[in-house]
Amino acid sequence: MGTGGSMPTKYRGLPSVVLRRGSELLMFDCGEATQRQMGAAKLGFNKKMRIFISHMHGDHVLGLPGLFQSMSFLGRQQKLEIFGPDGIAEFIEGVNNTVKFNQRFELEVHSINPGKILDAPEYTIIADNLEHGIECLGFTLIEKEKPGRFDLEKARNLQIPEGPLWKKLQAGGTIIIGDKEFGPKDVLGHPRSGSKITYITDTRPCDSALELAKNSTFLIHDSTFDNSKSDKAKECGHSTAQEAATVAKKAQAQNLVLFHISAMYEDASHLLEEAKKIFQDTSLAYDLMKLPIKNP
Repeated sequence: MGTGGSMPTKYRGLPSVVLRRGSELLMFDCGEATQRQMGAAKLGFNKKMRIFISHMHGDHVLGLPGLFQSMSFLGRQQKLEIFGPDGIAEFIEGVNNTVKFNQRFELEVHSINPGKILDAPEYTIIADNLEHGIECLGFTLIEKEKPGRFDLEKARNLQIPEGPLWKKLQAGGTIIIGDKEFGPKDVLGHPRSGSKITYITDTRPCDSALELAKNSTFLIHDSTFDNSKSDKAKECGHSTAQEAATVAKKAQAQNLVLFHISAMYEDASHLLEEAKKIFQDTSLAYDLMKLPIKNP
C-alpha cells in the first residue's frame, strides 16, 4: 500500500503491506492514507482481516484511525483483529474514546511478545524483536504443509466414485467401499511445503532478523538508505539496501523486496543496483506493487 518511510512523498506513501490469502487480508503496518490505497487496490473493507503493527512510530500506525473511519462509513460488521507491541491497545482506546466513528464492528486488540503470536488453520505467524531504538517487531508468516496433489487416475483405478468421497480423501479422511478402506496415501502425492513471507522493517541487521528471514519465499526488508548513508542508517536504527541484500543472502531467501525507502530519494533505482550486487533476486518496492506468490 505504501513503501516509503517517515513522511509521505509525491511518489511513496507510508509503510503498509497487505498479504491476500483467499478471502482473508493480512496487513503489516498501517501508515497514513492506507485506506485510500486499499480502495485503489480494490481489496474491499469488509473482509476477514488481521493487522500487525511493528512499532509505535507514527508512520507505521497513524493510518489506523483513517482505516477505522472508512470501514465504519462503509458499514463493516466483521471483527477486526490487531496485533502490536506495548502501547497499541492504549493508542486504539484513546482514538476510540475521542473520535466518533459510528463503528459497528468489533475490534480485538492483542498486545504481543516475541514468539508464535497466531496459529491459524493454514499458517502460523511468528514475531521477534528487532533493533530500532524502541520496541520494534518483525513478523514471518509460515504456511503449513499442504496435502499432496490428488491423483485422478489412481482414484479411478481404485474404483472410488467421484464426488464427496474424493473430497473426504483430499481433506485427510478415510473412506470404506465394500470391504476395502482407502486413505489419503492411496490417492495423494507427497505433501507440499507452503510459502514463507517475512516482513522486517525499521531495524539494523541483527540475529533475530536473520532468523525470521531464513528460507523466506519473499523477504520484505527495511532499505531506508543507500550505502553512502551507512552512518546515518546506524544512527537512526535502519538498514541500507546492501545490508538488506546481505541478510537475504545469508538467510537463503528466494526473493528480496527493498522497502521503507527514505523520502530523500525521488529516484531510488541506485538502491536496487547496490542490492543486486549482493543478491540478484531483488525488487524495489513501489506503491500498489503486486507480487504473486507461487508455492515452492
